[in-house]
Amino acid sequence: MAGQLETALLSTLQLYITSGIIRVCLDLPGLFRNKDIRLVLMIRLARRGARKQPHYRIVVIEKARARNGRPVEVVGTYNPRTNPASVEMKRERVEYWVSKGAQMSERVNKLFSKTPAPAPAGTAA
Repeated sequence: MAGQLETALLSTLQLYITSGIIRVCLDLPGLFRNKDIRLVLMIRLARRGARKQPHYRIVVIEKARARNGRPVEVVGTYNPRTNPASVEMKRERVEYWVSKGAQMSERVNKLFSKTPAPAPAGTAA
């Protein structure tokens, strides 16, 4: 019984038409064979807020995803509407992702360089 089920399943997965024009074969492990699939991560801004009232999240996201796609991690926020613009960033998480190979966008790199590093906890007077 199990042997008949396997042959029926194989016959449904592989469809060969004798004319040779159409040949459908589901070879799922073979689809990605010899492909170099790499996860390229970016640290960039994702827009939030209403129309004409922008507010941004600083996110770690795959490069191929949409601007407001699902991020790997939210590492901060940026509000350009305050005077001066407010930036909250988890610097240790940004440094962690950069050490893992994530690339920063130009704007995030500017924000990162402008944001002061927190004072070490051991040097309190």
